[in-house]
Amino acid sequence: MEELRENHTALKREKLWTKKFVLLTLCNLFLFLNLQMMTPAFPAYVTDRFGASDFQTSLVISLFAFSAVITRIFTGKALQTKKSLTILLLGITVVLLATAGYIWSGSLMMLFVMRVLFGAGFGMTSTTFPTLAANVIPNQRMGEGMGYFGLSSSLAMSIAPVIGLFILGKFGFTALSVSAIVLVIAILPLLRAVQPESVSRTTAHQPQAQATDTNSRIPRIIWLPAFLNLLLGITYGGLISFLALFGKEVQIENVGWFFLCNAGAMVLIRPVSGKLFDKLGHWAVLPPGALCAVIGLLILPHATNVQILLLAALFYGLGYGTIQPSIQAWMIKEVSPSQRGIANGLFLNSIDLGIALGAMLLGVIASATSYSAMFGWSSLCMVLFLVIYLAYQLVWRRVKQPIAGKEMNA
Repeated sequence: MEELRENHTALKREKLWTKKFVLLTLCNLFLFLNLQMMTPAFPAYVTDRFGASDFQTSLVISLFAFSAVITRIFTGKALQTKKSLTILLLGITVVLLATAGYIWSGSLMMLFVMRVLFGAGFGMTSTTFPTLAANVIPNQRMGEGMGYFGLSSSLAMSIAPVIGLFILGKFGFTALSVSAIVLVIAILPLLRAVQPESVSRTTAHQPQAQATDTNSRIPRIIWLPAFLNLLLGITYGGLISFLALFGKEVQIENVGWFFLCNAGAMVLIRPVSGKLFDKLGHWAVLPPGALCAVIGLLILPHATNVQILLLAALFYGLGYGTIQPSIQAWMIKEVSPSQRGIANGLFLNSIDLGIALGAMLLGVIASATSYSAMFGWSSLCMVLFLVIYLAYQLVWRRVKQPIAGKEMNA
């Protein structure tokens, strides 16, 4: 009887689709819908409204990203104090005020200020939601769980840019901002239901050394996946900043379909890549993901019609959707439960820092060449990704084999 009770308890711990996990995923969806509806619309808006240059356009993206990066450094450490609900309330309030501030920004400088504020609020909330989600996911299903959780951001990426660009073109920027405000307000009633338990239930799945570790020092091993994620972010920064302008350059209307196809591919691949990660590890998913991203970025400069554009989006989406949740799960599994806020902060910072660098550096390349050439050059980031990861695998296997041999002899 006791054995049956223990087995029942173990099975209960393995449950993934709990009420809290579902609501956290829903909150994350609303947050990213706000972000993804507004972001692709900004380049066209600031160009038409303020006559912004390519560099000024890139600042609208990069200032938000740099603000989020700085905020997450403090948020990750603050989450160790178990003040998650306070951080969420503060972050969502700032996001709400900044989104409303877009409407009243009568100058480009004021819009920059609102983007900095939005980045701060987004940095707090986007770090807290995945940290709380990781704490309710069984450790043995971390890759699968974070893959499903990440579907919320992928779904936002699939529908929000199309909706955002449609609202901007049909009803104007004010209507778009109001729609984004409503999405943030929808998160507020759900916060009480997602407030964290005092102790993560996945702590029991962690090694004892990790479970008792409460210091804020980040293991060196997670800096590697963070850097790989930054390289991926650089390519995405070029896409969200300049794809609309690329469409004008090659005379393709409604390039928002790229985001729809791109994120649709991410939605399809995330559950598969998550399960592969849990069974075989990151080596089974990261190289093919990087190859898909390279192919997508090499196809994109040759897009002269919607069909080729969607083909590029398909390959890039498969790569992005495979790589990003796998890197996040890799980083989370390398740290103790108390350090998950820091790990998630570093993971998200690497994305936003990559996006900011991509918007600025690729903007310089685009100014010197063309948007088509710029996307071709950005593929080198994913080639570097592949080279660094494969080099790491070769070195790690050489180090690991002698250690394993010594343990067997002992």
